[in-house]
Amino acid sequence: MAELSTIARPYAKAAFDFAIEKNAVESWAQMLSFAAQVSENETMKPLLSGALASNQLADLFIKVCGEQINEQGQNLIKVMAENGRLEVLPAVYELFHEFSNEWAKEVEANVVSATELSAEQQQQISASLEKRLTRKVKLNCSVDASLVAGVIITAGDLVIDGSVSGKLNRLSDKLQS
Repeated sequence: MAELSTIARPYAKAAFDFAIEKNAVESWAQMLSFAAQVSENETMKPLLSGALASNQLADLFIKVCGEQINEQGQNLIKVMAENGRLEVLPAVYELFHEFSNEWAKEVEANVVSATELSAEQQQQISASLEKRLTRKVKLNCSVDASLVAGVIITAGDLVIDGSVSGKLNRLSDKLQS
């Protein structure tokens, strides 16, 4: 995965810088999301690995995307096709999304809890994270009954494991050492 992000980074950065310049971050995010989905399509995948000449592949890809991609998006597709990089479009989209969140001073936090969190609990977690991270937080909540109780929160590099199973595992590790 590190190799894909290394390859995708210059394309994502160029697209993001252009989107900022043209005040079109949301439309670029939508275009890249759609193009990433097209590149992951089972019919399209075999064609991305060199089955067609780069100009034919770019034309086909642009036709499949249709009006979902504007002229500048089409130019990105052409450049990526010339360089044989269309298969990294999902990574380009992910990096673009990260750049966008950083630019908007937003962070996505994944919250896994043992039981469904109430709106009030979600608000408390969100407010605490916003204070700690000094940016706006968007929560993605899910339930995992194997946690027994508590929550595990991940936001970028930050991991907060307040679950009972996590505490039991740490206690077990201390007792064994």
